[in-house]
Amino acid sequence: MRKAEKIQFILDELEKLYPQAECALHYSKPYELLIATRLSAQCTDERVNKVTPALFEKYTTLEAFAEADFDELCEMVHSCGFFRAKAKSIIEMSRDILERFDGRVPDNIEDLTSLSGIGRKTANLICGDIYGKPAIIADTHCIRLSNRLGLATSTNPEIVERQLKAAIPPERQTKFCHNLVHHGRAICDARKPDCAACPLTSVCVYVKKKSHL
Repeated sequence: MRKAEKIQFILDELEKLYPQAECALHYSKPYELLIATRLSAQCTDERVNKVTPALFEKYTTLEAFAEADFDELCEMVHSCGFFRAKAKSIIEMSRDILERFDGRVPDNIEDLTSLSGIGRKTANLICGDIYGKPAIIADTHCIRLSNRLGLATSTNPEIVERQLKAAIPPERQTKFCHNLVHHGRAICDARKPDCAACPLTSVCVYVKKKSHL
């Protein structure tokens, strides 16, 4: 099977499995996704989704976050871990968006990554989910699965991002990354992947290597 055919097969099979796959974080406004994603660093989406309803109810605007009391915000996001750094980032990024971008969450990687605490993974998520731009969200699931499938050859997020951008059609990139998250949680676990239940075994480098052990 040629590389292009392999990629087409992987994309199609994942979309069959997860036709409704989308970002697991709950939000209703662009800046809420930005904040939720910042909170998700080294924390589960499930935990973040338990914290954000009260958070977004208390701080109903970007201005409210920009003016938030640091200690109060720390208390609200405490269970997400690294709460001081995250609270500091949330206040600083909110102020930055208001002062530098007229209250609008930026729509490009350069401006997004200039915000406090925002890296390329979060920036790509915003570009893809909020603005519908081609985006590779190189989180742990994306990196693990793309390497197992032979679509990437590195654990460095930026290298994986570049490799997948070159391989995956632009219009399918964001959905592909969300599908990888769902597949990583449902079947392709980090420690014990359920290869027997996976429709991608015929093109999986990990399976081929394992079978030769």
